[in-house]
This record gives sequence, C-alpha cells and structure tokens, in this order.
Amino acid sequence: MTSELVPTGVAAKALGVDRATLVRWWQQGLVTPTLVTAGGHARWDLDELREQLRALRRRDE
Repeated sequence: MTSELVPTGVAAKALGVDRATLVRWWQQGLVTPTLVTAGGHARWDLDELREQLRALRRRDE
C-alpha cells in the first residue's frame, strides 16, 4: 500500500505543530522527508514521519 505524500504545511498541521517547527526539525536533521522535489520542497509520509518522531522520543528517554 502506497501512502499519500503531503507537503510540509499539511504534515505540520497533522502533527499539531507549526510549519516552521517541522522545517526546523528537518534542517536540524531530526526528521527526514520521504521525498524532496527538484525545487527543494519536502513531501512527507505521515506514518513514516510519526515513526521518526516516536524513535526520537525513545532515544531521548
């Protein structure tokens, strides 16, 4: 099953954070988008992104 890839603003809203927060996490290397377009825009698989965040929380415990 292929998940829909969403832009950064949609992903941030789904997580309940500001778009700038998700971009900052990306720039800091905390999360990685599923795809980066030729124009440099991130596309996110929400399930994958949530798993990356769960892994970060486990790492920080």
